[in-house]
Amino acid sequence: MRPVIPYVTAALLFGLGAYGVLRRRNAVLVLMSVELMLNAVNLILVTADTTVRAALPHSGQVFALFVIVLAAAEIGVGLAIVLQLYRLRADVSVDEVPLSEPPTTVDADVREAR
Repeated sequence: MRPVIPYVTAALLFGLGAYGVLRRRNAVLVLMSVELMLNAVNLILVTADTTVRAALPHSGQVFALFVIVLAAAEIGVGLAIVLQLYRLRADVSVDEVPLSEPPTTVDADVREAR
């Protein structure tokens, strides 16, 4: 089997995912794009495992399994963050997420006590 088709498909999937991460403003769509990129990596790992004979048997499939586990954890944490953001702001646009909060009065009181 020639591995050209899976490699080209994985490259297209990864490019589509990278485009989605860079261009989307909705946090859920950004998470979906990251998942698309991880699936492209899984396709490359499994294709490389079947075409290239490595010293360790089925190492690409094992790495793909680890990537699937990490993707599941990433989706769990990412969706929890998105739900909390929606509860606080009623919007899941990643452009309007403040990366640093202004200090509150409690923080100022703690600094003065030191």
